[in-house]
Amino acid sequence: MSPFSRGGLSLGFLAGKRALIVGLASARSIAWGISQAMRREGAELAFTYQNDKLKGRVEEMAAELGSKLTFPMDVAGDVEIDQAFSRLADAWDGLDIIVHSVAFAPRDQIAGNYLEVVNREGFRIAHEISSYSFAALAKASRRLMRGRNGALLTMTYLGAVRAVPHYNVMGLAKASLEANVRFMANDLGPEGTRVNAISAGPIKTLSAAGVSGFRKMLTHVEETAPLRRNVTIDDVGNAAAFLCSDLAAGITGEILYVDAGYSTVGMKLD
Repeated sequence: MSPFSRGGLSLGFLAGKRALIVGLASARSIAWGISQAMRREGAELAFTYQNDKLKGRVEEMAAELGSKLTFPMDVAGDVEIDQAFSRLADAWDGLDIIVHSVAFAPRDQIAGNYLEVVNREGFRIAHEISSYSFAALAKASRRLMRGRNGALLTMTYLGAVRAVPHYNVMGLAKASLEANVRFMANDLGPEGTRVNAISAGPIKTLSAAGVSGFRKMLTHVEETAPLRRNVTIDDVGNAAAFLCSDLAAGITGEILYVDAGYSTVGMKLD
């Protein structure tokens, strides 16, 4: 019998867990793949939306996954973050999982060559939204998560450790985010909270579409990766559900590559 069975009935490996998904914007997003996988495995879900424009869409997707818990949260401001967690605390007495699927840089920062386009303001925005916001969520949720053997998870990309055309300042922001994972894991480990990241291969999401030459990236990865394909939001969702479950209880401070093996290849000859 599975360790996740009760009375002969099989339970998902996230049964009894409560997860907050930050960054859901569309059914094509990585956050949606993660939400579906976590719900399938038994997690109870809550969601945030950035603004009123996204409110209805997020509420509809939340309802599809059996949730009525949606809260406004623009991660650019600590007041909104604190208010969202205050409202969440009114509904739940504890929180087990936070998924941080948030990244942003001004469009002019992710086109052309890095030194030609990078500027002080674009640099600040990319780091504040894409990296600092993860630490801000951890700070605001600490009371709700302490002692629950929970997990924080964020999304990164190979551009954090390799120069990728046009990814530019987002690569630096993702490098900062990966360092965030290690420092946060060290701080939160004694409280029972694990912190990890998934470095996903390129996926055709709304945010990725803003990167110049993205279609060529997809083709290149498909031709070069050991699995000879691009990954999907389902691939990432399944890995995320595992990392945030008790099955991964001994894993923290890690970057898990879910990229069809592309990051392991040094050269490809026709």
